[in-house]
Amino acid sequence: MLLGSVDVFLGLNLGFGGFLTLGWLGPSDFLEITNQHAYLVQDSHMRFYGGLYVGVGLFLILSATNLAKYRLALNLVFVLAFMGGLARLTMMRSDIIFGPNIIGSLMAELILMPILVFWLSRIVKLNTAR
Repeated sequence: MLLGSVDVFLGLNLGFGGFLTLGWLGPSDFLEITNQHAYLVQDSHMRFYGGLYVGVGLFLILSATNLAKYRLALNLVFVLAFMGGLARLTMMRSDIIFGPNIIGSLMAELILMPILVFWLSRIVKLNTAR
């Protein structure tokens, strides 16, 4: 439920704020727009991803009510988050990827997600055996 709540928070920040975000995670004056139309197209995509993230977060909260029932979908979410973490590595900027602003998210994506897959398997087996 905690992970889902974080996802909802992050998704709302991006979904309602677009590229510039709502500023919930810090200053949002990091972008200079030189092509208004192209920016608005990409901003629309960012808002879609934010909304998608809200949906994932709401699903994670819902799935906490019945882990066995939602196991396959939860595993999919965990694998997708892991893949997102891998995609960060394509930036090829270790100073940013492993820097203090990203390292927490990267660790959650590349370390916590596989742990959650194994934890979920174990917890569902233990509850089924009862």
